[in-house]
Amino acid sequence: MATTELLIAQEELTRTRLRTREDTPLAPGQVRVRIDRLALTSNNVTYAGFGQAMHYWDFYPSGEAGWGIVPVWGFADVVQSLHPGVAVGERLYGFWPAATHAVLTPARLSPERLIDAAVVRAPRAGVFNQYFRAARDPLYRADNEPVQVLLRPLFITSWLIDDHLADEDFFGARDAQGRATVILSSASSKTAYGTAWALAQRPDVQVVGLTSAANEGFCKSLGCYHRVLRYDALHELPADTPCVFVDFAGGGDLRRDIHTRFSRLAHSLAIGTTHLGEVAPSGSGKNLPGPRMVFFFAPDQIRKRVGEWGAEAFGQRMAAAWQAFCARVLDADSPWLRVEAAHGVDALEPIWKTLATGRLDPRAGHVIELDV
Repeated sequence: MATTELLIAQEELTRTRLRTREDTPLAPGQVRVRIDRLALTSNNVTYAGFGQAMHYWDFYPSGEAGWGIVPVWGFADVVQSLHPGVAVGERLYGFWPAATHAVLTPARLSPERLIDAAVVRAPRAGVFNQYFRAARDPLYRADNEPVQVLLRPLFITSWLIDDHLADEDFFGARDAQGRATVILSSASSKTAYGTAWALAQRPDVQVVGLTSAANEGFCKSLGCYHRVLRYDALHELPADTPCVFVDFAGGGDLRRDIHTRFSRLAHSLAIGTTHLGEVAPSGSGKNLPGPRMVFFFAPDQIRKRVGEWGAEAFGQRMAAAWQAFCARVLDADSPWLRVEAAHGVDALEPIWKTLATGRLDPRAGHVIELDV
C-alpha cells in the first residue's frame, strides 16, 4: 500500500508538491486509515502560517527539511488494524494529514472516541489527538459529512471565542447603555461569521465586521453583523468606542490601525491569518498601543469549561449550538454555505494555492473526496 501526501514549503506556503511513498508495516497496537473526505479552508492556512510557532507541522512530520504536511479535518475508514479494540471498516472523524492514509496508535478507547497515543503527538493539545467514532458521535450525521468537515472545527473555535469573551465579561468594553462592541476582522471567513453568529445571540453585544470591498455585500447578507465596514472605512467607527478586537486576518497594519485608533480598546485577541502576505511579525503585539495582543488557543478554553461543567455538559452545550448553527447555515431560503466538492488527490494542490493566496468565494466550502 502507498500513501500520497501534500507537501508544503514551510517558508513559502504557496509552493507545494505531491509525494507518494510506500507504507511501512504496522506495529502491534496500530491501525491504518484511508482518508476519503477532508476540507481545506483558511483555517488550514492558519495552521501552516503558525506551523513553527504553534507546532502544527509536528503532528505529521514530513521527514524532509523545510517541507511540512498541514493537518486537516476529515473522515477516514480503518483499512488495517492490529488493535483489538478497533475494527476494520470503522469510520473516524478527526485531525488527519493532507494525505490519502494515516497511522494511529489508539489508546483510551471509549464507545464515542479514541486517542492517538503516538509518541510524536504526546506534547500536543489533547483536542487534536482525539478521534470520534462515527457510530457513537453525537455530532455525526451521515447525510451532512461535507458540512461537518468544513464547519465543525471552525464553529467549535467560534463558539469557544464567544464563550471566552462572555466569560471575561468582554473585558469591560461596555458603553453607557451596557452594550459591548466586538470588532471582527476578515468578517467573510467562516470562523469569523461563526463567531459573529454566536455573539449576535447575546442582546447586549454589538458585532462589527471588517472586510474587503469585494466581500462587503456577502457579509451584510449574513445578517449576523450589526455593522459591516470595509477596511478603508474604519474611521467611520468612533474612536472612543469601548471595544474588543478579534483578529482573524493576521495583518500587522490592520492590527496597528485598530490599536492606534481606539482609545478604549479593552482587549485584542489574535485567532489566525487569512491575509497571508500581511502576517504580523512574531511578537509584534508587544509594541502596539493599548492592550497587549493575546493569541487565542481554543484547547485552553475547552479544558477550562470541561473542568467547570464536566465533559458531558460541555458536549451537550456544544452539540446544541452546533445544530442551531447548521440550521442557519443550511437554511433553504438563504444558505450561507455552498459546498464545492473536488475529487482525487490531485485536487489538493490547486485548492490549497487558491486558499493560500486569498482567492476564494466566501460562500464556497472546499471539500475533497480523495477517491482512494
